[in-house]
Amino acid sequence: MEFTLSGNALKTLARSITCLSRVGNDLAIQASPSQISFHMLNSSRSAYQLITFKPDLFDVFTVSGAQVQCSVLLKAVCSVLRTPISNIDYLSMQLPDLNASKVQWALQCFSGIKKTYWITCNVGPDIQQLSLDRRKYPSNFVVRPRDLNRLLVNFQSSLQEITIIATERNSDPSDVASEFGGKTVEFRSYIDPTKGLF
Repeated sequence: MEFTLSGNALKTLARSITCLSRVGNDLAIQASPSQISFHMLNSSRSAYQLITFKPDLFDVFTVSGAQVQCSVLLKAVCSVLRTPISNIDYLSMQLPDLNASKVQWALQCFSGIKKTYWITCNVGPDIQQLSLDRRKYPSNFVVRPRDLNRLLVNFQSSLQEITIIATERNSDPSDVASEFGGKTVEFRSYIDPTKGLF
C-alpha cells in the first residue's frame, strides 16, 4: 500500500487525523484499490468513527492485492503532522508488504528537507464495522463546521462528553420554527462535582 498527497488533500487528511485523535488511540487503516478507510474506536467502545477517502483525493494511490490493513498508534501519526502543513510539499505513506512491522511516513518540505518516520504496526489490527440499521434511527444532524465550532466553544475544553438531544416537531407557529421545520437541538454537558476541575 502506498499513497502520496499534497495541497488541499493534505490539509483534508491532517484535519481528519486531528478529528480522529479526539476519539481514541489506535488508528486502524484499511485499504482496497477503491478506497482507504481510517477506523477509530475509543477505549470504552462507546464511540466509533470512520473516515473514508476515494483514490482521486491522492496524487498516487496504490494497493497491492484485494485489501490491506494495519493498525498504528495515532499519537505517532499526529507527530508526523506536527510540521506546519504550509511547509509541506507532499506527504507519502508506504506499507511495503502485508507482513511489514513498520509503516513509513515521509514528508517532503518546500525547504528541501525530507523527514521520514517509521511507525510500528500493532499486531492484529482491530477493524470494527458499525452495524446500525439507519432506518431505525431516522434523525440526522447537519451543521456547518464553523457553526458547530461556535456552539462548542461555550463548553469547557476538558469535557469528555457532550450530549446532543433532538426533539420532535413543535407546534410553535413562529417564523423561526417554520424556517427550521420546528425541530430543536439541545447541547448539554455534565460535570461531576465529586471530581476536581483540574
